[in-house]
Amino acid sequence: MKLQINLGGVHYSFKNLKDLLAKANEEKSGDILAKVAAETVQERVAAKYLVGDLLLHEIRNEPLLDPNKDEVSRIIENDINEKIYHEIKNWSVSDLREYILSDEVQNRELMRISRGLTSEMIAAVTKLMSNLDLVHAANKIEVITTSNISIGHKGTLTSRLQPNHPTDNIDGIITSLKEGLSYGIGDAVLGINPVDDSVESVKRVFHATKEFMEKWEIPTQNSVLAHVTTQMKAIEQGAPADMIFQSIAGTEKANRSFGISAELIGEANQLAKEYGTGTGPNMMYFETGQGSELSAEAHFDIDQVTLESRNYGFARHYDPFIVNTVVGFIGPEYLYDSKQVIRAGLEDHFMGKMHGLPMGVDICYTNHIKADQNDNENLGVLLTAAGVNFIIAAPMGDDVMLNYQSMSYHDIATLLRTFNKTPAPEYLVWLEKMGIYENGQLSAKAGDLTIFD
Repeated sequence: MKLQINLGGVHYSFKNLKDLLAKANEEKSGDILAKVAAETVQERVAAKYLVGDLLLHEIRNEPLLDPNKDEVSRIIENDINEKIYHEIKNWSVSDLREYILSDEVQNRELMRISRGLTSEMIAAVTKLMSNLDLVHAANKIEVITTSNISIGHKGTLTSRLQPNHPTDNIDGIITSLKEGLSYGIGDAVLGINPVDDSVESVKRVFHATKEFMEKWEIPTQNSVLAHVTTQMKAIEQGAPADMIFQSIAGTEKANRSFGISAELIGEANQLAKEYGTGTGPNMMYFETGQGSELSAEAHFDIDQVTLESRNYGFARHYDPFIVNTVVGFIGPEYLYDSKQVIRAGLEDHFMGKMHGLPMGVDICYTNHIKADQNDNENLGVLLTAAGVNFIIAAPMGDDVMLNYQSMSYHDIATLLRTFNKTPAPEYLVWLEKMGIYENGQLSAKAGDLTIFD
C-alpha cells in the first residue's frame, strides 16, 4: 500500500490506511474536532491521489477495526459475497469510481457489485466523487422494499410524516397527521418521536396511529421512535407496530452507548416478523448521522464519512424497510455550515444506496448551525434528483418537539410537482380515492383537514 507521494514539490506521508482515508475526506468540522482531518487543501488532494490508487484488496486486508474486537466490522466482513469480491479485488478505487459512473453500468450491475464491497471501500470511492457524481451515481440505483406497501420505485418520492408533539398529546398528533395526509405526505411511514419513552406512552401512540390508519384505510406504516427495547416491550403487550426503529452507529462501542448490540437488533427483527402488524418482509427502520461515534468517544480515529458508511454495512445485515440519515441534526461540531451539510447528505445517500439500502434523508439543521431554510430546499432538490427513497417532513418545516428545522409538508409536495414524481403506487391510489390527488397531482382539497371529518 502506497502511503507517500510528492505533489507540487512537497512530500506528503500518511501513517496508515485510517490516516489516509481521513485526510482524503472533504472538510468536516467533526474530523477537525477529532484531529484526523487534512491540515491543508493540498494535503487533502495528495490523500485523494493515493486513495484513488488503492486496490480494493488492500483496503480489505487492513481493517480499520479488528473484526475480532468489533462486531460491526465482523458483520461487514462476514456479509461480503466472496465470489463477487474476488472478481473485483484487484480494481483500484479509481477503477471502481469509473465503473459506478459509466453509462454502461446501471442498477442491476451496481447492486450486484455492491455485494462484494466492504463499507470502507464504498467510503473510499465516495471521497473521490464530486457532489454531482454522488447525485448521478445514486440516481441509477433503485431499491424497492415492502412493509404494508412497497416504496422506492423509479419515478416516485415518498415521505415520512413526522407529527411530533411536545407533550405526546394524541389529539395534537392526529391533527398534525391529518394535515400531512391532506398534502399527500406519509407513504414511507407515519413516524412519531415520543417525548415520553415509557412503554405505556409508546403503546398509546402506536394504538392511536393504527386506529386512524384503519379507520381511513390508509396504506402506509406506523412507527414510534422510542428505544428499541421500549418498542419490543410495547409489542409484547399488544401494541400494533408495523416496524421497529432504532438509531445505529458504525462501531460496536458507539452502539453500546445507544444501549444496543447486534444480538438485540436481531431479536427485534425477529420479534417484528412474529408479532408486528407490518406484512413485511422488511421490518426494521434505522436512523444514522455523521458524528455520532465521536459524540460517544467511540470513533477510534476513523473519519466520520467512513464511520457513516459502516453504519450502512451494519444496517444491510437486517434487510430494513427504510433507513435515513439525519443530516445536520447534531450541529456545527460535526457539520459546520450548509456546505458541509449538503455534502454530507449527498455522501450518506449515495453510500446507503451503494449498500443496497432503501435510503432516505432528514434534511435538517439546528438553530446554532450556519444554515437556513433555503439550504434545506437546495439539498431537497439535489436529493430528489439523486433518487432519494424518502424525505422526512414536519409541519411548516419546524419540529416543535425536537427543536430543529426540517422540510415541510408543502416542500415535499413542491418537489413531487417540480420533478414530476408521484407518491408510492398504492398510496397514490388511496390519495385519489380520498380526492387529495387528481390526475396524478394534488387537488384543490390539498390542506383541507375536513377531509377526515
